[in-house]
Amino acid sequence: QVQLVESGGGAVQPGGSLRLSCVASGSIFSANVMGWFRQAPGKQRELVAYITEDGSTNYAESVKGRFAISGDFAKNAVYLQMNSLTPEDTAAYYCKANGNYYEDMYNQGYIEVWGQGTLVTVSS
Repeated sequence: QVQLVESGGGAVQPGGSLRLSCVASGSIFSANVMGWFRQAPGKQRELVAYITEDGSTNYAESVKGRFAISGDFAKNAVYLQMNSLTPEDTAAYYCKANGNYYEDMYNQGYIEVWGQGTLVTVSS
């Protein structure tokens, strides 16, 4: 199995910054797309940003110019630098990865994996 472990969430004042990290562990895994989603209370989960193995990135309009995603696909890791945070950024942030995994000849293939989520609270 492949697990994604997130870290870096917490509480911050408006205008502050946080950096989220996500690393895959477990079975042999080679991610080719990694990204971040978030879900605020009472709202649907939404895409924040993603990055592909070739370095292409995509951002939600609401975070463009404030958030920056980066990845280290050799480590199956993805990071999200969040600046100029506002209360509207308060949410549980989830890491997601798509890629090929190998456990044995009977358990291998292309999969999608989600992290457990890390909470970001922006409040004065």
